[in-house]
Amino acid sequence: METSDTRGLIAAEHAVLVADLQDLTDRQWERASLCGEWTVHDVTAHLGSAMTIGKLGWISSILRAGLRPSVHNRRQIERFARPEPAQTLARFAALGTEHGEPVRLPSNDLAAWLGELVVHGQDIRHPLGIERVPAPEALIGVARFFASRDFAVNSKTQVEGLHLRATDADFSTNAPALPVVEGPLLALVMVMAGRPAYLDRLSGAGLPELRRRLAG
Repeated sequence: METSDTRGLIAAEHAVLVADLQDLTDRQWERASLCGEWTVHDVTAHLGSAMTIGKLGWISSILRAGLRPSVHNRRQIERFARPEPAQTLARFAALGTEHGEPVRLPSNDLAAWLGELVVHGQDIRHPLGIERVPAPEALIGVARFFASRDFAVNSKTQVEGLHLRATDADFSTNAPALPVVEGPLLALVMVMAGRPAYLDRLSGAGLPELRRRLAG
């Protein structure tokens, strides 16, 4: 994808996520996400912190955390979050506008950041029962990126030796002769990102092996 196209998709996915979060109750904000111990509020603050940290800020933060990503992430969530989830959402929504902070991503790899928005957006939506499929162009871009390399998540390694095939989009990866895992592109993206909650949307001879890998 062209850089301008990716920036447009990032902006669109950011706006749609903000819209999906507008009417959450306090209980929904504290619901567990698909990200381990993080709540919906935590994941929103994590995305906001990543959009405002910049490359030098990220390097400084991870070094001060002793190269421990969990410590770095927790500190950055605390930096961005506000006492009330609605305040955190307002800050997140204003990013990149004249009333908000400038967007400063931690790297120039825009496809990786699009993947962050797509995956973490579903980490939030899935436990809340919000059925929203990201834009097809965004999903295709993230799927191809995840299948091509390990970056932040071991997405390429996760599916080595398996033939992934989307049933609703023009996407496949690895040799067709390998054990197949097929289903909606969104589910393939999420399992490449290590989210077992989406395994029940997939089928194929390779599914038991993929399930074993995610359980490990």
